Amino acid sequence: MTQLELAKAGVISPQMEVVAKAEGIEAETVRWGVAEGAIVIPANLRHSSLVPCGIGRGLHTKVNANIGTSSDYGDIDTELAKLRAAVESGADTVMDLSTGGDMPAVRRAIIEASSVPVGTVPIYQAGIQAVERHGAIVKMTADDLFATIEEHARDGVDFITVHCGVTRSAIARLKEQGRVTDVVSRGGAFLIGWMLQNERENPLYEYFDRLLELVKEYDVTLSLGDGMRPGSLADATDRAQLDELLTLGELVGRARQAGVQAMVEGPGHLPINQVETNVRLEKAICKGAPFYVLGPLVTDVAAGYDHITGAIGGAVAAAAGADFLCYVTPAEHLSLPDVEDVRQGVIASRIAAHAGDIAKGVKGAEEWDRRMSQARKKLDWEEQARLSLDPERSRQVHRKYVPAGSACSMCGEFCAMDLVERYLGIFATRC
Repeated sequence: MTQLELAKAGVISPQMEVVAKAEGIEAETVRWGVAEGAIVIPANLRHSSLVPCGIGRGLHTKVNANIGTSSDYGDIDTELAKLRAAVESGADTVMDLSTGGDMPAVRRAIIEASSVPVGTVPIYQAGIQAVERHGAIVKMTADDLFATIEEHARDGVDFITVHCGVTRSAIARLKEQGRVTDVVSRGGAFLIGWMLQNERENPLYEYFDRLLELVKEYDVTLSLGDGMRPGSLADATDRAQLDELLTLGELVGRARQAGVQAMVEGPGHLPINQVETNVRLEKAICKGAPFYVLGPLVTDVAAGYDHITGAIGGAVAAAAGADFLCYVTPAEHLSLPDVEDVRQGVIASRIAAHAGDIAKGVKGAEEWDRRMSQARKKLDWEEQARLSLDPERSRQVHRKYVPAGSACSMCGEFCAMDLVERYLGIFATRC
């Protein structure tokens, strides 16, 4: 039985117990959330090294790190180094988005080495293999695509992005309105090209029941992808995006009926004043399914700093109810991220996730900040480092200029808290 089927039957699984302990909440609360589809636990039955995590209502906002090769660069060693950097920096999940080299070997190595859930986008491999075997992505068959999905599931992938909502209807909307950046989703582009060339419906939508049957065997969670997500602020919240979202809402219901866990992916590039609206739309249309957002990026002009742009949007999204942030690195739009890019991307998104958790009142979030404030009041630098999102960075910065006293080198003997504490003490003694 899948996690969803167990939850509906009133059974608290070992995975639900692990999630409850990590979140500091009752296991029954987790079970209830899974049963309703408001929480997912991506946990492939074949991922033996997995420590499960939960994504969704009432839980800490989770962060995903994308790794993987490109057609120009990367191999197993580079991706395992990125995996280590992501996990050490606090990523809750990783996605292997490889499009070059020996993709199955890279994926299997990542799964074997990863204690966190691993996601993939199977159409990347299916499309690239169609080029290698037949000379073009558009010569891929539906059977080719489903065979690749089954391969990923059999390897132990915990969740897969599938662009089931890229339908002929959504393409018609796209054509009618036009866009500045058209389609920026690689998987969406593969499917759109295939659909237009073959004059057929998206096989992931047309044969959705086949997909459900396949992933259910391994309890793979569906991440219903946003192939029509906006790639610029000018295209945000348009008809093509919303057409796809309406379809995904329908498919969430079908997945739940089949006993398959599902979450929904979201934009993308959004003006900051549209972020909350997009979260509320997804939650309403998709029946409370966990929402997985890329950033979102709130400006298009921050090349080289898009981890900051994404963190701004991610904080707003998380505060509004988004459950899962896909990190954005400084390399976004520019190059394949390296190990340091991965670290910076994870930390930036973790800051955003935690800021959102404070706003949502997630258990333990505000208390974490209170403990940090108490350590700062005491000028306890090691405790401050320990409580930091990036302890080693905290230590490095503090030691950059070693102060003579207990304060930092910014204020030295004129530390505001130190001064006020002494004067308050003197005043209290006189009284």
